Amino acid sequence: MSTHPEVPRPHGMRRLLAGATAARTGDEMSGPALLLLGYAQTGSAATAAALLAGITASAALGGPVLGALLDRAARPGRLLAVSLVLHAAGLALVLLSLGRVPFPLTLLTALAAGTFAPALAGGWTSRLSTAVPAHRLHRAHALDAMTYSAASLLGPALAGLLGRLLGAPTAVVAAAALILLAVPATRGLPHRAAAAGPVTVRAVARDLRRGFACLVRSMPLARATVTSTLSCLGQGAFVACVPLLGARVLGTPGDGAMLLSCTALAALGAGAVLARLRRPPAADTVLWIAPLVLALALSMAASATTASAGSRVLLVTAALLAGAAEGPQLTALFAVRHREAPERLRAQVFTTGASVKITAFALGAAVAGPLAARSLTAALATAVTVQLLAAAAHAAVGRAYVRTSRRAARRCGRGSARA
Repeated sequence: MSTHPEVPRPHGMRRLLAGATAARTGDEMSGPALLLLGYAQTGSAATAAALLAGITASAALGGPVLGALLDRAARPGRLLAVSLVLHAAGLALVLLSLGRVPFPLTLLTALAAGTFAPALAGGWTSRLSTAVPAHRLHRAHALDAMTYSAASLLGPALAGLLGRLLGAPTAVVAAAALILLAVPATRGLPHRAAAAGPVTVRAVARDLRRGFACLVRSMPLARATVTSTLSCLGQGAFVACVPLLGARVLGTPGDGAMLLSCTALAALGAGAVLARLRRPPAADTVLWIAPLVLALALSMAASATTASAGSRVLLVTAALLAGAAEGPQLTALFAVRHREAPERLRAQVFTTGASVKITAFALGAAVAGPLAARSLTAALATAVTVQLLAAAAHAAVGRAYVRTSRRAARRCGRGSARA
């Protein structure tokens, strides 16, 4: 498959970042809004959880396919716009169908809507290198990572506020509206001189095989994917513990949301610092240090549950430290993907990575939730262990690739000697 140069078009970084922030805030709103909607309309916590799981888990299926289509599109911005519209339409259909049709149909609608979610994450980020000069790419990575932090701070808060004041349906409508608000910004993304070939089932399947092979064969990409996925698994486990941490240390389960706000604020601050650095730290180094810092933060949170004095300060400090690690970790992940992924497969690498991380986060939360109900300390200890495994995996994957390369070199040498 040949690559095609991007056609320069007038664009503004501020416009792209504003669009990304709006779309991602709407996406962060959609989960809590659907939780509120499911419980308000049916009175069932299980129904509410099923809606959230449906719109989250299906991202693992949609991400790789969406990435392959973006890599083939002559106008990637147009495909992103369509994906945003379909995602927002899916949310609206869930709202309209819940309680009016059998629930399995509503759940299928949520599953379908979730397949377009990677467009808001990896799909958008994968196009940054085509819209930003190379010398500004590091700053763009840091600013783009900040939009995730801002969205994670604003989205749940807006969903809760609107749900309380105007009702859960209004929160869902607002989430869809924010996603649609980002559609005009996709026109700021450059287009290719020509498409990468016809879009057929066989061509897309071939691209999917190449994309997964790229993730496996490239040591930096494989190492970054494994490390970030395990770390996201641990982050999901921590989020499941937040309500109980709020109840035990801060006073009420609702106060636990403040911890997530602290984490998002710290991530924003860390991103702002990185964006101003002329010589940023090496991305590969940040990727293995960040899980260690997160493990320390989660250990502090566990200690706060048993501390006799200063437990609130310790817990808030732990949340801030976690955010200070998450912000640079995401920036470093973007840098590695942009550096290592070939242009013809870049969107697929980003969307597949985003899909895997989203699924890992949901799995971490699903596993840690019941465990936290039995033992909060055990759940937090599990989250710490997963972060330590993420750091260890970074080194283990690197060593495995080195051993494989040496074996291949020895086989090649023996073959040359026999010849």
